[in-house]
Amino acid sequence: MNKYIFNCTNAIVLVLLSISAFNVNAREFVMSYDGFYDRLKIVNKGDFQYARVNFYISDIGTNETCAIKSGTILTERNEYPLNFTDKAQLLLPFDKQLDTDKAVIVVEPLNPVHDCQLKLQIEANELEGLAFSKQSLYTINEELDELLTDLSGFFVSKLMWFLLPEQKGVAVTFKSPMQFDDENITCEKSVCYFAVEDSWEDDSAVLGDISNVIKVTPWIVK
Repeated sequence: MNKYIFNCTNAIVLVLLSISAFNVNAREFVMSYDGFYDRLKIVNKGDFQYARVNFYISDIGTNETCAIKSGTILTERNEYPLNFTDKAQLLLPFDKQLDTDKAVIVVEPLNPVHDCQLKLQIEANELEGLAFSKQSLYTINEELDELLTDLSGFFVSKLMWFLLPEQKGVAVTFKSPMQFDDENITCEKSVCYFAVEDSWEDDSAVLGDISNVIKVTPWIVK
């Protein structure tokens, strides 16, 4: 099941993410800022409390994290430092001027032999203060589904809706393996799949400690 979900998620990334990327040399990975700006603009226009679109650098062959040594945002006249995490997440500003100035993002991988790629991830990973309940997962599921539709654009979501895979619920990644006694929840090690139902909207019973949750992503099925 995980392999199929992984493949579906990658397919969504390919449909949604059209950001020009190329290698200047073996050590640098370069991307145009305008593609990032377009996606960030959609998120900023929406009323999303938890759903985000995040950008990561991963190895093409293994999909493992491409650790970043350094990063820069370049325009014709200026140079700015690129902020990133130890998980190779790019912390990009939402900046109209960078878009106007046709900025590029330059990333130098820590390992020069890595063949890196850009990965877009729709997720909720800022959950501080949220109760971990079916009610909260219902809310997050609705937001992730809406953001996925918004990012796919009018052409795909309205005219070619059949190309979009079904979002059955959410996949929750925990810090350690978990198990739940519920037919709508299945777990594989530290990732659990929640088949969200309409009845969850009013179910505020706490399922566990939110601090054990790393992230919540769409659970995509055929």
